[in-house]
Amino acid sequence: MDRNKVRPAGVAGGFYPNSKMELERDLSLLLENSPFVETLQSIKAIIVPHAGYMYSGGVAARAYRQIIQDDYDFCVIIAPSHYEPFNFISIYPGKAFETPLGEIAVENRIVDLLVSGHPDIQLSEQGYSPKEHSLEVQLPLTKWVQDSPRIVPLMMGNQSLELINSAAEKLGTILKGENCIIIASTDLSHFHSDSKARAMDNIVINHINNFAPDRLYEDISEGRCEMCGYGPAIVAMKVAQAWGATHSEVLLYRNSGDMTGDTDKVVGYLSAIVY
Repeated sequence: MDRNKVRPAGVAGGFYPNSKMELERDLSLLLENSPFVETLQSIKAIIVPHAGYMYSGGVAARAYRQIIQDDYDFCVIIAPSHYEPFNFISIYPGKAFETPLGEIAVENRIVDLLVSGHPDIQLSEQGYSPKEHSLEVQLPLTKWVQDSPRIVPLMMGNQSLELINSAAEKLGTILKGENCIIIASTDLSHFHSDSKARAMDNIVINHINNFAPDRLYEDISEGRCEMCGYGPAIVAMKVAQAWGATHSEVLLYRNSGDMTGDTDKVVGYLSAIVY
């Protein structure tokens, strides 16, 4: 397996600008319009959306703004695979990811620890096709707020309770004591009316604000609410909890109708911090 390959940017020019100058301008504006929130403890995880920046960039920036003054050794990005189902968590087997802002290196020291003797986490290119955006859209924001970050990319091929709990246990143990942040990538309900979307998304918001990942999974599994990346969000909450986090707080909620004016079929977005 070639560990020296670089994953090309697949959705630049679609989900976010492919011009370095345009992207830097957009990121600056998004973060300048995001207020800072004081927390009593250090932030251990954030939950952010992964739609195009024109739709959810302002929501995502609200959480990224909270870690712009922190200096992490690496960032663990957990995202759902939209197009390829597989029964494990996939880590891209290369050395870096390409972005219009430059390459972002993979933290292979941690990658090797995660894949060692654990079949639920594997080196694989599954989930990293050019059209898969869920992890990629986090990269420019991550690089902008962390300058020269290294990343551990984790793509969930399914979001079963077994895989969620296995990942949370493994990450909580291996990463304990490391100077890192977990970034969970997810959108909320998809293609409902504005009123129905807000009702469903409020269930998610309440569970996050109450720091209740198990209740969140229960309502997701019974169809009372929707998140395309509920697995990453729940893993992030459980790992942060294992590291001593006691609070989870939603900073901002919007849906696509707030940006487009089309309230017939909307997609929901939130940003949250776990500390």
